[in-house]
Amino acid sequence: MHQISGVTSSKANRLKTEDYALVAKSKAIIFDCDGTLVDSMPVHFLAWHETMTRYGLRFPEDRFYSLGGMPSHRIIAMLAAEQGVELDADLVAIEKEQAFLARIDLLVPIEPVVRIALQNRGVKPIAVASGGFREIIMKQLHQVEMSDWFDAIVTAEDTILHKPEPEVFFEAARRLGVEPSSCLVFEDADLGVEAANRANMPCIDIRTFFTPRRLAPGA
Repeated sequence: MHQISGVTSSKANRLKTEDYALVAKSKAIIFDCDGTLVDSMPVHFLAWHETMTRYGLRFPEDRFYSLGGMPSHRIIAMLAAEQGVELDADLVAIEKEQAFLARIDLLVPIEPVVRIALQNRGVKPIAVASGGFREIIMKQLHQVEMSDWFDAIVTAEDTILHKPEPEVFFEAARRLGVEPSSCLVFEDADLGVEAANRANMPCIDIRTFFTPRRLAPGA
């Protein structure tokens, strides 16, 4: 078993001066959800660890973080192909998401990013653009009391291609009615940052000021 453990970070846990300048300059802001608005990545990893162990698949924590933004069924299909395991990736993805929802009470908001969303809510268009499934994203936002904050919410079901492809950000910009180059993205993962760059959107990588909770052994 694992439990979530807070860590002490040397980072300031706040945006830099140049980040605030990007926020002020933007005409719209697009937020990733997992690991950006919500400190959910450690909880997702607990669910991944439980589910992958059941199927005899290896999925180390470092690789889990490197694939942030990729839909669960695609990750499962990739792991199964690499490790020679036959399974139904779509059904296993459902199991993984159910394991995540069973721990949804462990979610907490990422305060510096949530503060930006709150300050700009109703001031300029804001959206969520995620590689997660809509049901899971909406339940997370409801858990942290942000489900009605956003003018658009784009999830894995809304695009054919996913991060690092830029489609999720283009779709969010389209729904907000703002040119992509005028949208600012908040992200926490390499695939998401790459997607924002491909979309020609300025991007704030929150890893420069925020460290997620990590796993620690426990009952």
